[in-house]
Amino acid sequence: MSTAVEELDLSELEQLRTIHDEIRRQIAQRIVGQDDVVEQLLVAVFARGHCILEGVPGLAKTLMVHALADSLSLEFNRIQFTPDLMPSDITGTEVLHEDRQSGARELRFVHGPIFANLILADEINRTPPKTQAALLEAMQERQVTAGGRRHLLPDPFFVLATQNPIEQEGTYPLPEAQLDRFLFKVFIDYPTPDEERRIYRMTTGVQHDEIKPVVDGERIRALQQLVRRVPVTDHCIDYAMDLVRATRGTEHGGPKFIDDWLAWGAGPRAGQSLILAAKAKAALAGRPSVGIDDLRSVAPQVLRHRVVVNYNAQADGQTSDTIVKRLLAEVPVRKGAPDAAASAIFRS
Repeated sequence: MSTAVEELDLSELEQLRTIHDEIRRQIAQRIVGQDDVVEQLLVAVFARGHCILEGVPGLAKTLMVHALADSLSLEFNRIQFTPDLMPSDITGTEVLHEDRQSGARELRFVHGPIFANLILADEINRTPPKTQAALLEAMQERQVTAGGRRHLLPDPFFVLATQNPIEQEGTYPLPEAQLDRFLFKVFIDYPTPDEERRIYRMTTGVQHDEIKPVVDGERIRALQQLVRRVPVTDHCIDYAMDLVRATRGTEHGGPKFIDDWLAWGAGPRAGQSLILAAKAKAALAGRPSVGIDDLRSVAPQVLRHRVVVNYNAQADGQTSDTIVKRLLAEVPVRKGAPDAAASAIFRS
């Protein structure tokens, strides 16, 4: 076992897994099913990344983010994106303040709703690009610049955005540069018949279980640092690099079908996101190192919004998901790379 593994506090890993399990239990009091989606949200939180949720109306996207916020002792704000929303409505604005005693006047910055730990950007694709771009600096630099001054955002800081994929009227697709700031893009599907029956019974009654906060901001920051200390082997880094470079076509070592179906491949931020998300995935399961299975499990959520399909792919019935799935099947794992099972130390 490497020195990096020995530096990890294994009791901290076990505490992280306990916290993870309790958060999931709390969320399950309000959200029926959607276990994979909840898991992906938690991976994003502990990897210190942002997440975009996509699904048709009525699948509890907003309710899921509310439930997550209630399980974390963090300041939470919801921003409802509309066509008339202005950038200053999100970031804040400078107002003229007059001291009643001295009569002196000065400009003071009034914080907008972005100044919270957890931001729900609801229906983010309903507002024009100018307003969408107001989130770019906040998501990347975790700060807002106004009047030539920088205003730091609270730490931790997460943006969880939702969007509806079926409505085209009055929507503005997010530009690729902004999509790249999201660690994950998560699809929410319809519930199973048993889950839907439970939803009807739970939501049409009078009794609702209260969600209790599990962890506060200071503890989340410490656990995020723990996740970053999870070691990753050169083999795993090489596999992440091979996957990302393969999306760029034959010129970068990718398969021929990429040239036929993709207009643009993923950049280095995709590889960084793959490794960070895999570290969080391993840590939440109580494993002290990253395995190839961890990378493969997070690859669809990391890559699907970072590759651009062309008209040939659409004509052939291909999507970013089907292309990523084929890449995972065809990009080989270099010899000596560990799988997740080999690094497991805690079992339920």
